[in-house]
Amino acid sequence: MFGKSSKINEFRLWGLMFTLFGMGLMILGTAGIVFWGQAGKVFAAIFMVIGMIAMLASVGVYFWAGMLSTSARIIPCPECGRQTKMLGKTDRCMYCKTKMTLDPKQATDLDETEEIEESTQPQV
Repeated sequence: MFGKSSKINEFRLWGLMFTLFGMGLMILGTAGIVFWGQAGKVFAAIFMVIGMIAMLASVGVYFWAGMLSTSARIIPCPECGRQTKMLGKTDRCMYCKTKMTLDPKQATDLDETEEIEESTQPQV
C-alpha cells in the first residue's frame, strides 16, 4: 500500500490515517460511557484526549503536506502527459504512478540498457 504513489499523496495518506485513528479512538471512548455507565467516564476521557492528539497530528501532517505542495516543481509526466508535482530528485506521477527523476544518473532507458547488454556479451 505504501510506496506506490507520489510523495505528496503519501503524506496526505498519513494525515488521513491519523484522522481516522483519532476519530475511532474518540468513538471507542464514547462507547465506554454507554456500556459501563459512570465507570466509563474515565475511560472516555482518556480516549478523547488521545483521539484529540491524533487529530492534531493529522492537522500538522496536512499542513506540512500543503507547505511541501506549494514548493514542489510542476512538471509534465512523460507517460500520461498530465501536470504533476515532484518533490526531490525522484518521485512518482500523482496520476499514473510512473517513476520520474530529474537526475540523469538515476534515469534508465530501456533502449540504452539493451545496447549495453548486447555490447557486453562475448562474441562467438
